[in-house]
Amino acid sequence: MSKSRVKKSYITFFVPITLTSVQELVRIVQKKLMNGVESITILLSSPGGQVSAGITAYNFLMGIPAEVVTFNTGQVDSIGVVLYCAGLKRYCSPNSRFLIHGIGFDAIQGQRFDERYLAERIEGLKNERITISEIISSNSKMSLEQVEGDMFKGVILTPQQAIKYGLVHEIKKALFEKGADVEQVTNFK
Repeated sequence: MSKSRVKKSYITFFVPITLTSVQELVRIVQKKLMNGVESITILLSSPGGQVSAGITAYNFLMGIPAEVVTFNTGQVDSIGVVLYCAGLKRYCSPNSRFLIHGIGFDAIQGQRFDERYLAERIEGLKNERITISEIISSNSKMSLEQVEGDMFKGVILTPQQAIKYGLVHEIKKALFEKGADVEQVTNFK
């Protein structure tokens, strides 16, 4: 009896994490699943982006009926680390890096702030920090307190440091095999 091969697919995500780029990622993943793909590797290099979009992508990938592998091909910064954590197996290129740091919000010029609005924003930021810290902690060797400390001070991890941190399982050069099914997320508005 011959062993059947697992149907694999690769998706490049070399864009900021926005609602639009995550919607395109979800669309591509759904299409792959409909075509019987059992293993999806996300080749990731992102400067980060919107916290809510990154958490949505993480939750979506954690809930699909396929193996998810993530591969840092360059830089995985900010909320990109949360998306990277969705991988059951997590790889990185030898010259890649990870950035873990705190979060904030952008103000619109001329926007007025009152006490209630600021209190809501602060509570929202605390909630997002805790959520991000819990995701990273549960997918690494670091405690929740250690991850929160790293978010407050900001840390950049080399591949070797990321292995010690527990984010990366293995450093690899080869991204995929010849003739692999590769699709890219291109919509990043």
